[in-house]
Amino acid sequence: MGKRFIGALVMVSAVTLALGAGQYRLLAQQRAPQPAAAAPQRGAQPATATPQRGATAARPARIAGHPNFNGIWQALNSANWNLEAHSVTGLPSQFWQLGAIASIPAGKSVLKDGGTIPYKPEALKQRDENRAKWPDGDNEAKCYMLGIPRYTYHNIPFQISQGDVDIQMVYPFAAGNRFVHMRDKDHQTDPVDSWMGRSNGHWEGDDLVIVTTDLIADSRLDRAGNFHSNKLKVTERFRLIDSTHIQYEATLDDPETYTRPWTIAMPLYRLIDENAQAFEHKCVPFADMLLYHDLIGDKPKP
Repeated sequence: MGKRFIGALVMVSAVTLALGAGQYRLLAQQRAPQPAAAAPQRGAQPATATPQRGATAARPARIAGHPNFNGIWQALNSANWNLEAHSVTGLPSQFWQLGAIASIPAGKSVLKDGGTIPYKPEALKQRDENRAKWPDGDNEAKCYMLGIPRYTYHNIPFQISQGDVDIQMVYPFAAGNRFVHMRDKDHQTDPVDSWMGRSNGHWEGDDLVIVTTDLIADSRLDRAGNFHSNKLKVTERFRLIDSTHIQYEATLDDPETYTRPWTIAMPLYRLIDENAQAFEHKCVPFADMLLYHDLIGDKPKP
């Protein structure tokens, strides 16, 4: 009995050593450097990689013969604070509880010549008054649509949806959107002015050109009080630099407010992170106190 027990122990030990040796050889093979692939012979066809499950189709370079502007885009600058060059500063004194959060970042002028907006004398006085009273009068603070061109350089990304002919642009803040009429027969004016106006577009080579008119005078161009009248005509030019960059320009022509037309210019960047989306920004509840404080009281209720 004792000899059989000792013999069984010897067999188990031998099997265990054999299995351990086999696992060691497998690990050694996995860790050993693999031989380099043989160079393809002359005339041989390169191997084609098997597409992975879930792989998306390549982004088309053109749509109906035109550059592909589809995507979610964003301007990365401080133009929504002030189109002109400005130093770092703070918000008005009533925002003191925000501390450094209420600081306004410095920024360069986005005017194409790097200068300042060519206001008429009376219009410049109005701009200064708007600035002193901010945020009163700013359509952004009131959760109204921002209009054109401000939506383009607002800090929230926007989406361009381009079809074979017409183009739609969707702006999350205050549910802004505009339909760009690309057919010549649809190039008309609107009977009344509106926050978004009327956008008529066409192609000049590979440049998308959009002319927007019929804008109401109540919108601001930024948070610094810059403004326009309802005679404003905005001519925008979108030029695709590559699949992730647009060179954007907008010329503002308003003879009632400015001494001459002037142009802003900036790059726009396409969001390339996985599942990039434009999220709706419902801001109406946050504007109630500003709009109706005389009706609901000067202080928010707990």
